Amino acid sequence: MSRLLITGLSGTLAPHLAAQAKAQGITVLPWPRQTVSPDDTAAGELFLSRMRPDAIAHLGMGSEAWAAQLAGYAARHALPLVFTSSAMVFSHEPPGPHRREDPPQTSDEYGLYKQRCEAAIVAANPAAAIARIGWQIDAAAHGNNMLAALDQWQAQQGEVAASRAWIPACSFMDDTAAALLQLLLDRSSGLFHLDSNAVEAWRFDELVTALARHFNRAWQIRVHDDYRHDQRLLGNEACMPALSRRLRRP
Repeated sequence: MSRLLITGLSGTLAPHLAAQAKAQGITVLPWPRQTVSPDDTAAGELFLSRMRPDAIAHLGMGSEAWAAQLAGYAARHALPLVFTSSAMVFSHEPPGPHRREDPPQTSDEYGLYKQRCEAAIVAANPAAAIARIGWQIDAAAHGNNMLAALDQWQAQQGEVAASRAWIPACSFMDDTAAALLQLLLDRSSGLFHLDSNAVEAWRFDELVTALARHFNRAWQIRVHDDYRHDQRLLGNEACMPALSRRLRRP
């Protein structure tokens, strides 16, 4: 793999994947949404033919049709493709933990959107890799990031409410990016659950306490039992390092 097309580079996780790919000497090709609309199929096909990627990582938000187009291009040219889906394809009822063979079930709009994208990709390219991920953690507390959300809760509500009845699916961004890159390098196909909490099963209150200590946050943590969900994503535990590799458990 020498030319990797990555969508979503204006987001939070994709830049981590790009940095790791570049560190291995891989040329990163961004999708320029300002000039090539993901909704313009003809323009997209022309862009792909000009760029000639030999792998695709679809991390950007966009329509199911765009996901299917990228998957179809990868299928026609026998390229590895990985798509990032979400733990949100599962609801807290049934409560989990969630396995790859479990049928997705949710009423959450984002989760339903990811379900539709998964279906579109599989229909266009059964050899694609679909990676479901949980809430991402990174020291740069901005964007779609657990640390940023917790900072915001403290600022807006004067506390961080943390359920001890919730076991979240979650990982550090660099670990998720490394796993996604490996899926591409291995030309993996099928469904993958990438979750650093799959084995250790940290409760959310434990995780918040550990993050506060690790990142020197003075959050006012209020522990409760209002949300119950074992959200862990099981099935690919060997792909991800455990949270205890980075955090000390309370």
